[in-house]
Amino acid sequence: MLNYSIVFLVIALIAALFGFSGIAAGAAEIAKILFYIFLVIFVISLLTGFFSK
Repeated sequence: MLNYSIVFLVIALIAALFGFSGIAAGAAEIAKILFYIFLVIFVISLLTGFFSK
């Protein structure tokens, strides 16, 4: 997970260099989608670990 956060940080910095253009908006939309996907995966793994004990 730490590797992904570093990758997203780099993507966010590159998008900041381009400013609030279409490229930055597209990267923000992708980041939002990936955030929700990882949030769902985190909750599922948390519940799986909780109920497996």
